[in-house]
Amino acid sequence: MMKVQRKNYRFIAGIMALLIVFYAGISGGGPTAAASESTSNHKRLAIIIDDVGNDMKGTAEILAMPVKLTVAVMPFLPTTKKDAIAAHEKGMDVIVHMPMEPKKGRPEWLGPGAITSNLTDEEVRSRVEKAIDDVPHAIGMNNHMGSKITSDKRIMSIVLDVCKERGLFFVDSRTNFRSVVGELAISKNMPPVGNDIFLDDQNSKQHIRKQLDLAAQRAIDKDICVVIGHVGHSGMNTSAVIRESVSRLQNQVQFVGIGDLVRDVWQWQSAPTLPTDNK
Repeated sequence: MMKVQRKNYRFIAGIMALLIVFYAGISGGGPTAAASESTSNHKRLAIIIDDVGNDMKGTAEILAMPVKLTVAVMPFLPTTKKDAIAAHEKGMDVIVHMPMEPKKGRPEWLGPGAITSNLTDEEVRSRVEKAIDDVPHAIGMNNHMGSKITSDKRIMSIVLDVCKERGLFFVDSRTNFRSVVGELAISKNMPPVGNDIFLDDQNSKQHIRKQLDLAAQRAIDKDICVVIGHVGHSGMNTSAVIRESVSRLQNQVQFVGIGDLVRDVWQWQSAPTLPTDNK
């Protein structure tokens, strides 16, 4: 009789254990947790398109993309506000494409309101603040040219301070391998996000396609990849290659905005301490 009772007790205990596991899975978000884990395992590709804001070739095509991109809009240009608003309304991320002095290059390529090495601290701060206010819906910033400025700790420290005060992150376009942006960002508790690959450093569809494939492979290997392309000189080729590659790559990578990456990878939370007029 005792043996029978013990067997019954063991059977009942086993059933109860299974029920506890079952209900814990439901209350603990079993399917939801699994979905969340699956989402976090996506191989993510963030494509930033520079030089938007001056009605450059390829702008309309970029804004019509069927996947989420990030547009880097130059301030103080004829279509700055129009392009930023259009991108935001289409669900794309918008960042300020801040003109910065290069080591080499024509000054006229910089555009208005550029950050140059001869500016005082107050002038740097003022120009960055005005640029942020001029680009509607901006959530971040990257550098236009800027190989000289991004290696200047004095100036980049001010730029990052203003970005953080306004709730923006900064993406290092990496036009200079001696850039100090990453180390400064870490010291200021900002995401050290930067460009991994330029798509259209050569203006041919074959090259752009090769670079995009390299970017997708990097995302697969390292979980994320940030790439930069352009409107303007290479705009039509860049937009055409991105569009034709979407269906081919969508099963391999997830196209995301740069804001998605800084939130998910670096847990960035925008916490502006100063008012911003760019919403």
